[in-house]
Amino acid sequence: MRRATVTPASTTAPAAGARALAHPAREEIRLEAVLHALSDPVRLCVVRELAAAEDELTCSCFDLPVTKSTSTHHFRVLRESGIVRQTYRGTAKMNGLRRDDLDALFPGLLDRVLEAAACQAVRLGEG
Repeated sequence: MRRATVTPASTTAPAAGARALAHPAREEIRLEAVLHALSDPVRLCVVRELAAAEDELTCSCFDLPVTKSTSTHHFRVLRESGIVRQTYRGTAKMNGLRRDDLDALFPGLLDRVLEAAACQAVRLGEG
């Protein structure tokens, strides 16, 4: 299973002129923020798709049932909670799960949430 490599925020230095996005350092990620972010169905959908992809995806890869501005809000919540890392590559904003950070802080949490979400999707006929 291939996972995206994630560099802690404290060691990431953007290239000169690059647009940098604020991310919490591993030690700043809080359980309540993670649970809040995962409690929204749209954000949970994004996390499920990122986990299935096992790689970074652009924001435009997601077919979300919301406006572009609302989608931007959801990605910001996921980034600020420490669930995803967003980086610019040219004009594309790439999204990757911070699985290593989440697994180190909250062992098994992400896997259990993803399993529960998959079971719910089957139960509701969505998966």
